[in-house]
Order: sequence, then structure tokens, then C-alpha cells
Amino acid sequence: MNHDNNDSKNAKAIAFIGGGNMASAMVGGLIKQGMPPNNILVVDPFEPTRDKLLSDFGIQAKATPSAELSNAGLIIWAVKPQVFKDAAQQIGSYAPKALHFSVAAGIRSDSIAAWLKTDNVVRSMPNTPALIGKGMTALYARPAVTQAGKAWVERVVASMGEFLWLNEESQLDAVTAISGSGPAYVFYFLEAMTEAAVKMGLSAEQGRRLAISTFSGASELAHRSDEPLETLRQRVTSKGGTTYAALMSMEGDDIKAHFIKAMQAAEIRAKELGDEFGN
Repeated sequence: MNHDNNDSKNAKAIAFIGGGNMASAMVGGLIKQGMPPNNILVVDPFEPTRDKLLSDFGIQAKATPSAELSNAGLIIWAVKPQVFKDAAQQIGSYAPKALHFSVAAGIRSDSIAAWLKTDNVVRSMPNTPALIGKGMTALYARPAVTQAGKAWVERVVASMGEFLWLNEESQLDAVTAISGSGPAYVFYFLEAMTEAAVKMGLSAEQGRRLAISTFSGASELAHRSDEPLETLRQRVTSKGGTTYAALMSMEGDDIKAHFIKAMQAAEIRAKELGDEFGN
């Protein structure tokens, strides 16, 4: 394996297969880091997506793959899982020496490596806060990926927020259940807090502001603190007080156990997606 192909200083371009929201977030991050727009190529069949990339970032996007892809040292797969195999079979021959980085949910690196006929593959699980630079992206590299290749991937994802390397690819199913799907759980909880506020006589807008600000502030407090989450929770909870009443109600309804069960359902579905679309 030619290691130079893993180094952004030697590679001529980065190519994206798929130009949707996640790809746009990464393109924006790369341009902010100083990458010239003409070093970024996007392949996406939808004209409105291509037009948006041109107007937002000044980059050209093509409807179909071409020999231009052979200039790419890094190819980022930002496609829906169900179309990955077809796209890979169209594109693999153009980029035999590229490093391939997948942000597609559920598709295992064994499948990607088989479709593209290379082991030079990094798989990831980002989440939607990446769109505003507040994401969490978990990463898994196949053994063939060099340190230079990993560093290149890190530079791409760093503009979207934090990242975490995993030693076992199977852990990505758990990551999908926790952080990948996690923003939806937060929104679900915020909806409930807002509805409760309205039932108690506040306006929907007041409830929304109170809920979002509280969630954001508590998350930041946890982020900055080295103390266990249990300790932070106990500090807000005086026995017999208002918080205690709410938490006792939740405990009585076994909400924590139900919440854990829900995330386990998401993990099971992540495994099923890998089986469903990876063949």
C-alpha cells in the first residue's frame, strides 16, 4: 500500500459520494480549514443538491462518477445505506489507492472492503449536531489504515465536533444507539418538558426556551465536571423537595429501565441494518 495516498499533503483532492447534509457539514469544515474549493469533488445524482453545493461553497458537483475521482486521495461515502453497494460498484475502479471513509449508517467495513476491493477503510457514526460543529463521531479503522490516514480522517471530522476511536467495529452498533440516534431522544425529552410547561400554564414558547436552556446548561455542566453524573444529580435533589418528587415519580414508573430498553432496541436495529444492506 502506498502510504502517500493517505497523506493530505500528497493527495490532490477529497471526493464525496453523496452531497447531503452531513457531506455539506464536512465540506464547510474543510473549506474553513483552508482547503481550496477546487480540491473538493462531490458526486450526487440530484440536481438541487448539486446546485446548493455550488451556491454555498463554490464547489462543482457531478451527477455521475468519472475519471476525476482517480485524483482523490480520500473518498468520503455519505450515501444512504441502501444505495451504498450500487455506488461502490460504480466507483471502486476509479479509486483503487484511495482511503475510503464511510459515514453511512449500518454498513460494516467488511462489506465496504469487499465492494471496493480494498482494506483501506475507516467507518464512522456521526450525529446530526455535527451540522453545527457540535457533533460526536465514533471512528473505526481497519488494520490496513495508516496513522497518516487516521490523522487525515481526524482533520475532516474535527471541524464537526468531537471524535472517539473504537478498537472494535461491533461497538459502532452501541454508538449508533447512544449518540447516533441520541439527538432524537433529547428532542423527545424536550418535547415532553415543553408539553408539561403548557399544562402548567406557561406558553409553548416559554416552555421551549426553559427546556432547551436547561438541557443545554446541564449538559455543559456535566461536560465540564469530572464528578460522576450521579453526584451531579444528587446535588440538585433535596430529600422531600420538588426534584425528589419528580425523580420518585420517574423511578416509580421505571423510566430509566424503559429508556435503556429503548436504546437496546436501537442497537439491535443497527445490527439488522448491517445484515440487511451489507450483502
